[in-house]
Amino acid sequence: MPVTVPALATASAGAPFERTTIERRDLGENDVLIDIAYAGICHSDIHQAREEWGRSTFPMVPGHEIAGTVSAVGDAVTAHAVGDRVGVGCFVDSCRVCGPCVAGEEQFCERGAVVTYNGREADGTPTYGGYSTRIVVDAAYVLRIPDALPLDVAAPLLCAGITTYSPLVRWGAGPGRRVAVVGMGGLGHLAVKIASALGAEVTVLGHTLSKKDDGLRFGAQAYETGDRETLKRLAGSFDLVLNTVGADLPLDAYLRTLKLDGAMVYVGLPENKQELRVFSLVGGRRILTGSNIGGIRETQEMLDFCAEHGIGAEIETIGADDVDAAYDRVVASDVRYRFVIDTATLT
Repeated sequence: MPVTVPALATASAGAPFERTTIERRDLGENDVLIDIAYAGICHSDIHQAREEWGRSTFPMVPGHEIAGTVSAVGDAVTAHAVGDRVGVGCFVDSCRVCGPCVAGEEQFCERGAVVTYNGREADGTPTYGGYSTRIVVDAAYVLRIPDALPLDVAAPLLCAGITTYSPLVRWGAGPGRRVAVVGMGGLGHLAVKIASALGAEVTVLGHTLSKKDDGLRFGAQAYETGDRETLKRLAGSFDLVLNTVGADLPLDAYLRTLKLDGAMVYVGLPENKQELRVFSLVGGRRILTGSNIGGIRETQEMLDFCAEHGIGAEIETIGADDVDAAYDRVVASDVRYRFVIDTATLT
C-alpha cells in the first residue's frame, strides 16, 4: 500500500511553504524505503519553487540533498539493508540503456533522468523531494553514506558535493595543479575543501575578503577578490578555474587567468547570457565548459572520498517552519554555508 507521510510543500510560485501530507508509492521489489533525517536546501530549490527557471509543477515538495536510514527494502534488493545510512541526490531514475546511462553518467540520460522532485516518474506520477519524512527510491539510485560522515553534514554532498567534485576530478585538480574557485558559498566552500584534499594549490576569488579566514581554514592557500586589477595580476596563473556563482562575470578577464590549455568550468548558473571575445580562448588554447552533478558511481566515489578526508558541508540546521526565511537568506548570501532541514520537525 502507498505510504502517507508529512511533507512541506509550496502551492504556487513564491507561495509560502505549508505543512501537508503526500503519498509515497508502494514498496516495489527493487525499492528502498528511507526514513529521511535531513534535507539540504539547494539554491536550485529556490529557483524552482519560485518558478525562476520555468517548467515548475505545483504543489511542489523540493529537496534533492537527502540523508537518512533504510526502514524497509523490496524482496529483490541486496545492496541495502534495514538500518543502513543512505542518501538520495538529484535524480531517482533514468532509462538505464542509453550510452550515458551505461557509462555511469545517468545525469545525462538521453531520455531524461527522472529528477527527485518537480519531475515525473515513468508512469507520469509527480516526484516529490526530501522536504518530507520518508521517500521510496529504486535501490539503483540510492547512495551509501559512510559511517565517518554525520548525516546532517553529508546531506549537501548529494548535490553541492558532487557538483564540485566531478569537474575537479575530470579536469585534473591534484598535486602540482593550481585551482581557482570563484565564489565561496554553498558550492564554493565544498570546492575549496575537495580541491585541497585532492592535493591542488587552491586560490579563492571572492566578491569580498569577508570569508578569507574561512577559506584559508578550508584549505585554500590564497584568497583574493575578483576585481579586474587582481585578475590582471593573476594572468596565466591557473590550470583550472571553477566558477560556482550565478552572477555575471567579466569572462575575458577570468579566462586570461588560465595557463596554456587551462579550463574554466561553470557549475554556477547565471540567469543572463554571458559574453566573451573568442581571442580570450584561442590566445592560450583555453577551454570554457560546464559540468552537471555526477552519475551514481561517481557520487558514491565522492562520498567515500569525503569520508576518508573528513569533508562535510558547513551547515546551519533549521526546522520546517524556518524554510521560507532560509530561502530569503540564501538569496541574500546570508548563510555559512548550507541550510539543512531537520525533518523530525515535520512531525
